[in-house]
Amino acid sequence: MNQTNAISRQYLLISDFDQTLSFHDSGLVLGEILGISDLRERIEGLANIHLVQQGGELSYLLLHDPDLRRVRKEHLVEVGKRVRLKKNIDILSSLLKDLDGHPFSFFVVSAAPEEVIQSALEGIVAPDHIFGTRFRYDAASGEIQSIVRLPAGYGKVAVLEELRESLQISHERIVYVGDGSSDIHVMLHLNRLDGLTIAVSENQYITQIARRTVLSEDALSVLVPVLEEVLGWDSVRIRFFFETHGFSLRDWSKVRTDTITLCPAGMPAIAAPEAAVI
Repeated sequence: MNQTNAISRQYLLISDFDQTLSFHDSGLVLGEILGISDLRERIEGLANIHLVQQGGELSYLLLHDPDLRRVRKEHLVEVGKRVRLKKNIDILSSLLKDLDGHPFSFFVVSAAPEEVIQSALEGIVAPDHIFGTRFRYDAASGEIQSIVRLPAGYGKVAVLEELRESLQISHERIVYVGDGSSDIHVMLHLNRLDGLTIAVSENQYITQIARRTVLSEDALSVLVPVLEEVLGWDSVRIRFFFETHGFSLRDWSKVRTDTITLCPAGMPAIAAPEAAVI
């Protein structure tokens, strides 16, 4: 994705929300508000039977679980206010507007309820730059009636393509940041078309697909592979960039780990954990 910087180019950076810009799934916060202690287990149980798109489990439960039928829009807004965000998302959003003369349009595409994301990122990301799960509510009771849009799995690919076409941006100028299984489809799609994919977790399925993996509690960390892979900067220039904006880039290490299990020939092989690229 290296590009010459002589001509200003527009780029598109799309980020997931839960555990990408935040530390925990918004569903867990909703469970705390409602006093449902086993909501995590309900979500994981639904994921294990593959009834819905990966990442869409909470939305399915909001429609069908009797304990969650009492959820209203105000509950989702409150979840957003309580979600613990990663540091410096506001600075990331600001810096992306002009990186070495190149504007990066910043969008959030996530299976989390749209009200949660908009509430959590209020004043940081404009509502029209947020694509979350959108519900249709009963006008009288406020109860969730149906799902209008669910950006999970292939649904994220569809949103990415809509944004790409509306902004007239080629695939090699798109960056996608995600953390889990719900991001697999969009990462595979973008990798095939020379975009940049960045994982921000140690999820073994994602780290083997993403072109880069960055582990940090600071949202600004994703700029490192962007500056390297997209703008072609070296480490000296990247460190100077962060220092210019008041940050010292410390503990920047690149490690490839191969996890290997050997056994005597003829013995049944023991499945080894998948290797992660960091």
